[in-house]
Amino acid sequence: MTKLTHTDSQGNARMVDVGDKQVQLRVAKASGHIQLSPETLQLIDQNLIKKGDVLTIAEIAGIQAAKRTAELIPLCHNIVLNKILVKAIPDETGVSITSEVRCTGITGVEMEALTAVSVGLLTIYDMCKAVDKNMLIGNIQLIEKTKTNIPG
Repeated sequence: MTKLTHTDSQGNARMVDVGDKQVQLRVAKASGHIQLSPETLQLIDQNLIKKGDVLTIAEIAGIQAAKRTAELIPLCHNIVLNKILVKAIPDETGVSITSEVRCTGITGVEMEALTAVSVGLLTIYDMCKAVDKNMLIGNIQLIEKTKTNIPG
């Protein structure tokens, strides 16, 4: 069994020391979905949700959330992010959100990608809760995580 990285030898929570790691290009992609009624999807498509443009606001919320991940997840490192792309796409059963987060740094950005998706989906939930009482958020997952050495 692999040892947990966020605990010390006594089992106490700790922030991992990444100071000795190599600076690399790090990319993480995540996705998730919110199930919506056909009526809610139609309201979103026609931009008739009273709180505004659901898809655009969800994308912006995801970007903001990725930038604040270290404030939300207790043992995450503060990371300078190079790129955050959040896309909300309607489908036949609801809206799928994908994110891609990049940095040039010493630790990965998977938590930022997952946070972007999660908050984007929660934003859709918040904006549509007055018209849809049966929404279901799910399938939030890391799709890809890469790190590439930077020539130097």
